[in-house]
Order: sequence, then structure tokens, then C-alpha cells
Amino acid sequence: MIIAPCPFYLLSVEGDMGVYVRIVTEKINIEELIAKVESADHGAIDLFIGTVRNHHHGKDVLGITYDVHETLAEKLFKEICEEASGIWPDTDYAVIHYKGELPVSGISIVIAVSSPHRAESFEACRYVIEEIKRQAPVWKQEHYLDGKSDWLPGHSLRHEGKHTNTCCGQCCGGKHA
Repeated sequence: MIIAPCPFYLLSVEGDMGVYVRIVTEKINIEELIAKVESADHGAIDLFIGTVRNHHHGKDVLGITYDVHETLAEKLFKEICEEASGIWPDTDYAVIHYKGELPVSGISIVIAVSSPHRAESFEACRYVIEEIKRQAPVWKQEHYLDGKSDWLPGHSLRHEGKHTNTCCGQCCGGKHA
């Protein structure tokens, strides 16, 4: 499958940092994501692949439905990657998050980070996933073997986190920005 270039891909004048972010409703293509961060002068690419596990708090999980505020999430992912690039210069980033229903073992998020050396890629990749988990406007509804389902605690759209400039303007006309 060929996907058109994303409008969120950018090359910043400061540090030539590359960031690619997307929310998708189709299966995540890991090879395509790796290609977004490959660079002849980078010797390391680190990947984080988040999957749906078969249990949570003692319940047998069949799958998860992910709901994502796409505009706000893409903007936040980009900001987190840019912030990471300020900590680990000469790094490139690609983040794809799935929106919709996934079965157990389905891939929900993939983060790729490339850098000249492995230490920076590992550290930056961990930073990006931790910040996304802490702040992203992504909500999960778990579906259980017993036929029940629960929405797990998510994040407020009131922008109470670290990135208060992530308002997309759709919820408030830009008053939070």
C-alpha cells in the first residue's frame, strides 16, 4: 500500500530535524515508518511497538477500541518529537497511532527514532512514548471475554498538561492556546 506524504512531515531549519506523525485507521506499516527516519548519516534506528495485550487488571481482554482526537494528537506528537530533538540533537522521528478497534496482539502505536548512535535513539524513543502516554488525547475502551467493556481513564481536552499550546481550536475556538 502506498500512502501519500503527510502534511505533518517537516524539515526544520534549526538542526534539520525530521518529524513525521499520523493517525491511521488501517494496519500500521512498520517498514514504511522506518523509511521515514532512515538517514545515511545515522547508525541507529530504535522502534517502540505498542500492542494490545490479552489481560488487564485480572480481566481477559479480547481487544481495544482506540478513540483519538486526531488534530490535537498529531499536533501534540509533533511537539513532543520537537522537544525530544532539543534534548537529543540530530535525531529524526516518526510516530503512527491507530484509531479504531484492534484485537489482541494488534499494533496500536509505533515510534521510530534514528540518530548517529544507539544511545540517543533509545533515550529519545523512550522519552517520546512516555510523554505520549502521559499527555495524548487517546482514549481506550477495552472489550472483555465476558462480553463487557470499560472505558479506561484518559486525558482531558482541557490542556492541563505540560503542552498547553496544543489546542487545535475546535473545542474552544482557540481560547486554550
